[in-house]
Amino acid sequence: MARTWEADPSASPRPPALAPERGERLTRDAYKRDFREREASVRDTASWKLERRQHFEEQGSPSREALRRGAWEEALALLEDRRDTLRTVAEEDARRGHAFHRVRVVDQPLTPYVQWELHSHRQHAEHGERIRVVTTEQVASAEAGGPLPEIVVLGGSTLFQVLYDDTGATIGAIRWTDPDAIKPWARYIEELYGAGEDIASYFDREVTPLQPPRCGTGQGG
Repeated sequence: MARTWEADPSASPRPPALAPERGERLTRDAYKRDFREREASVRDTASWKLERRQHFEEQGSPSREALRRGAWEEALALLEDRRDTLRTVAEEDARRGHAFHRVRVVDQPLTPYVQWELHSHRQHAEHGERIRVVTTEQVASAEAGGPLPEIVVLGGSTLFQVLYDDTGATIGAIRWTDPDAIKPWARYIEELYGAGEDIASYFDREVTPLQPPRCGTGQGG
């Protein structure tokens, strides 16, 4: 049965509170290192990620760099080049019993970044990642106090609130290991996931018909 707030966005649940002073602030490098180490140890459980921002500045992605230059076809071709890597990651997750779930909040019209990212997410889903889309309308009442944060609940034992500067570049994270902080957020993202639309059907309807985005310098790519 559909939850009330799926049909009535005004009824969407409030996000759990987070007290930054009860977490540990990590620099960007410390966050990346800690995330990798903790993710590698996850066994027989689920992880949950909530993505809210409509623009990120990612480092180390040739495809993202191509998008930034406005080279759309090159950006998509570079995504295709990584399928072997995605397959290897999926096989390792399956071996460890790790099910990664991602909820992507999407606004309309799509930003160039989100249009590109949804191509990337569709590939991840094709290799086993569980990804669903929710609209900004669906979370409108939950954002009465401001946009939802960027959250990762890793294996039920660690919560990261990922922090960004004004350009969308990662500057670090706040880490919690207290179950009283982690469990409500895992439940909240799981509920959003349950109300979301599978990435495949959303992509076919909303992304496939789009023309290449206007990217490059000054175009918000």
